[in-house]
Amino acid sequence: MASNKESKGSLFQYLKNDLPAGLVVFLVALPLCLGIAAASTGRSDLLFSGIIAGIAGGIVVGIISKSALGVSGPAAGLVTIVAAAITGFGSYETFLLAVIVAGGIQLLAGFLKAGVIGHYFPSSVIKGMLAAIGIILILKEIPHALGYDKDAMGDMDFSQKDGHNTFTEIYYAFRFNSMGAIIIAAISLGILLLFERPFMQKIVLFKFLPGSLFVVILGALINLAYSWFNPGLLLDGEHLVQLPVAKNANEFIGFFTFPDFTQWGNFKVYEVGFTLAVVASLESLLSVEATDRLDPLRRITPTNRELKAQGLGNIVSGLLGGLPVTQVIVRSSANINAGGKTKLSTIFHGCILLLSVILLPAYLNLIPMASLAAILLLVGYKLAKVSLFKGMFKLGWDQFIPFFITIVAIITTDLLKGITIGMGIAFFYILRKNYKHSYHMKKSRGETGETVTLTLSEEMTFLNKGSIAQTLHHLPENSKVIVDGSRSVNIDHDVIEVIYEFKKHSAQAKNIEMEITGIPEPITVSAH
Repeated sequence: MASNKESKGSLFQYLKNDLPAGLVVFLVALPLCLGIAAASTGRSDLLFSGIIAGIAGGIVVGIISKSALGVSGPAAGLVTIVAAAITGFGSYETFLLAVIVAGGIQLLAGFLKAGVIGHYFPSSVIKGMLAAIGIILILKEIPHALGYDKDAMGDMDFSQKDGHNTFTEIYYAFRFNSMGAIIIAAISLGILLLFERPFMQKIVLFKFLPGSLFVVILGALINLAYSWFNPGLLLDGEHLVQLPVAKNANEFIGFFTFPDFTQWGNFKVYEVGFTLAVVASLESLLSVEATDRLDPLRRITPTNRELKAQGLGNIVSGLLGGLPVTQVIVRSSANINAGGKTKLSTIFHGCILLLSVILLPAYLNLIPMASLAAILLLVGYKLAKVSLFKGMFKLGWDQFIPFFITIVAIITTDLLKGITIGMGIAFFYILRKNYKHSYHMKKSRGETGETVTLTLSEEMTFLNKGSIAQTLHHLPENSKVIVDGSRSVNIDHDVIEVIYEFKKHSAQAKNIEMEITGIPEPITVSAH
């Protein structure tokens, strides 16, 4: 397994991979940061809050985290919580204080080693989450590829603010499409697929120029050509990236909002902070698990260190007026697909975000949303390939059903609700398997009659109590039974009690000769 430790030299060892990957992540992150800010705050003057969160997630979390390929920033999964909190406070400045509190709680959780929770997500659920995110990306980007940009690109919820949902949005996109956007999206997607071909890497220029950068530049040039040759196809307004543009240094500073520290005594601040900390931490740990599975080198992220990094990222974001951050799978998978090798790509994407809003906002606002939609469509396809579904189906129903239900639940609700439903189904199958395989039964017939030997498994918890009780209850009359616990490392008191209770009462009634080996007698606890 690849080491998580990176020397000073190794961080810059893959510059030719990490810099282009960081650029691709920036192109994916920019509209998502703006879209999530629009969906979370509902205010055009607070769009910059998403950019601040993206910068904090890229630079602060990127430097502190040990995740090789994970990318952090504002998350679609927090939109509902953030929007409700801002409305409840009636003040964005008070909400920022809650973001700082959330960061402090995450930092404390990291020191208390709460990151161990991240290791207990079933594989079927994680794979279902990845596939669901891929399908959602495809469904959500179809309208943008068709030029229907009524909803923010970062709004990943099933139900939309305009009363539509993911599927009806596609219907309206086909009804009210823009031919200019369709042409740009089709050309962009074709070029991105072309860049996937091995022969393209033999061309010197394309070894260093990411396909994503090529298509956004080309998309902007095609739209410029529309203005000259066919103004009816021209894309403007909501069909383009809409980054706030400052006319001078003072106006740029005005983009930042600072916390209202006078609200330290407001109990609601701590309530919202705790909620944000829990949800953001869970989403980060889920993303960490999923990203590590996508990592070609199979590196393992220290989850406690990740919680500390996320905590510090949220503290910095809150101090500067940004939204809460989490590690996010869309940007992380884009990083992996773009060939990122180390966390330098994450840090680089944060640096480009910072420099772009200072130096290049007017030029970035020439990028069509249709070009960015094409990039995300390809990311979505790679996350939800047909081969993944075939592979999960071959593993059996106990893996495929939690995987499939997780996908459906996430698509029709949101990430955390879907994961919760998927986890419930997965644990049902785990308990079912545990119930069925708690012992080995062997039957033999001799001169004195039938002998049944029950050899208990290595770990016998209270979950095995039901299966043992059922098996003992159905033993044949006038038989000999041997219950062997000599191979067990641990036998729960509940299981021991069931076995000895059967020997004391039921065995005699059914004329069963019962022999117990390797199992201590239960300790009698008086109720008085």
